[in-house]
Amino acid sequence: MYIFGRNPVKEAYRAGKTVDKLYMLKNEFDPSLNSIRSMAKDARTVVSYCDRAMLDKLSGGGNHQGVVAAVTDFDYCDIADILDDAERKLEPLLIVLLDGITDPHNLGAIIRSAECFGAHGVVIPKHRSVSVNDTVIKVASGATEHIRVAKVTNINDTIRELKERNVWVYATDFDGKPPKSADLNGNIAIVIGSEGSGIHRLTKQLCDGVLTIPQYGKVNSLNASVAAGIVLYEAVRQRK
Repeated sequence: MYIFGRNPVKEAYRAGKTVDKLYMLKNEFDPSLNSIRSMAKDARTVVSYCDRAMLDKLSGGGNHQGVVAAVTDFDYCDIADILDDAERKLEPLLIVLLDGITDPHNLGAIIRSAECFGAHGVVIPKHRSVSVNDTVIKVASGATEHIRVAKVTNINDTIRELKERNVWVYATDFDGKPPKSADLNGNIAIVIGSEGSGIHRLTKQLCDGVLTIPQYGKVNSLNASVAAGIVLYEAVRQRK
């Protein structure tokens, strides 16, 4: 797969990810690219200098900022790895479960927020959901290199497993309590629904509670990634 943009490529190197080949814009002398050239040299990455049309093609027309890296496919973890990470850090679990997010920009933004607010991982389903691709990595701005992402067969089974491990699972939907009124200090999982239909009925029923973000405008719903960021911030505010 290809990742593109200066920050995502830098974070890939910093995280020790294997870059099979680096493509850079020829005759581009922007000093901000020097650090990437240095990283590529240290990692002994083959660098190919090419024209903008080639970079546009490799990045699918995305904003590559003059650099594209060919890397191995994204390495997903197991749900147990996320739980072990929280236990190793002696921290209460904070995990985000995504119920059918199909927009890569939303997934990238949610992963970025989850990493920024110190969540231990993000969980996505194998079916009816976008996977971590080059667009997700670009939007996440390097966060995919620093947070665990698990892909599971069934989100509902994952919720059941978490509840058995004494994790309190909150759905984000209508008819619930404001996040600031909920106790988000313990082991918490936050479920974010899809952009169109929200959280599936059975998934919501499996959750221990529902969080509803107060809204005062005329539009009665928030973007999925914005909702995730608000709830994650409240969780961190209570914990810190």
